[in-house]
Amino acid sequence: MTTPAETPFALVDRAKVERNIARLRDHLGGLGVALRPHVKTTKALEPTSMVFGGGTGPITVSTLAEAEFFADAGYTDILYAVGIAPGKLDRVARLKQRGVDLTILLDTVAQAQAVVAFAGEHGTPLPALIEIDSDGHRGGVLPGDPQLLEIARVLADGGVEVRGVMTHAGESYFAYTPQALQAAAEEERRATVEAATRLREGGHSAPVVSVGSTPTAHAARDLSGVTEVRAGNYVFFDLVMAGIGVCTVDDIALSVAATVIGHGPGASLLTDAGWMATSSDRGTSAQPVDQHLGIVTTSEGEVIEDLVMVGASQEHGVLAVRPGVERELPDLPVGTRVRILPIHACATAAQHDHYEVMAGEGEPVSQRWERVHGW
Repeated sequence: MTTPAETPFALVDRAKVERNIARLRDHLGGLGVALRPHVKTTKALEPTSMVFGGGTGPITVSTLAEAEFFADAGYTDILYAVGIAPGKLDRVARLKQRGVDLTILLDTVAQAQAVVAFAGEHGTPLPALIEIDSDGHRGGVLPGDPQLLEIARVLADGGVEVRGVMTHAGESYFAYTPQALQAAAEEERRATVEAATRLREGGHSAPVVSVGSTPTAHAARDLSGVTEVRAGNYVFFDLVMAGIGVCTVDDIALSVAATVIGHGPGASLLTDAGWMATSSDRGTSAQPVDQHLGIVTTSEGEVIEDLVMVGASQEHGVLAVRPGVERELPDLPVGTRVRILPIHACATAAQHDHYEVMAGEGEPVSQRWERVHGW
């Protein structure tokens, strides 16, 4: 294969993917905890298989489309880590009937009642995890909330297996020091272990204690009581992760290739990669260094100092010197190919139906990885 003649396209550095995978595998191996990678970032078979040394293993998904896609490829141990909507239980049941051990997630009595009613009507076992709120960021019940045991009671009385608890430490994305990241990881661990202990004291076996986010997975120093860790962004990494110190810019394995197509108003350049190619995520806007819509590199991956993507319309990207910096705009003639490093890899990857993959920096494109889309 050769590098595509037309831009924009999503470009992946396989060597960096391998390095990122090995780093977390070694870290969690040292802590004695299993990894259940989240496929929501890459949504592709090849990098997921790399996590398992070329095979398959337990995974986390964010959509049932992902679950179906990976089930087709032989993955049979799947956690659907978004609170279950009753209208999706038919699809869950079909996956179960195919032999997939699919675990669902819930955090309300109403969801538990819907799951029990469905399981009773269709005779389909639907094991569930109860989502725990470990940092006040999103869904879940607090470890000490009486609803925790009430949800478990409704499930158990209805013949649904209470498999355990799960949390996502979303606030870790706003921790900017090693100490803060470690504290977030410990709070995540503490909250889930406390919740699992309460369930067991209430008569539920709760064998699964599942934690995970890319920041806390790397920052954790003690995972006592935890049975598995979930992370997904780490395979590619991005500028949000670099901004909180989880990785460096050089670790980012995904970029969007673009071509300079003209000059905009003032000292700016136009490219053919707008938000449809890069997304419009502004995840670094609250960080100490705002990377706007992405850092710009040469086509060989060398960062062009202080050149950032400052604006976008649907198919046009605007590049300019970082606001507040006194520097001349680089001389990049029309036709020059550049690359944009993503703010949020999940959002940028979602704009593309496949990745062009090079073995390493400076190598030609040699693979194409297809992605799954939809919900």
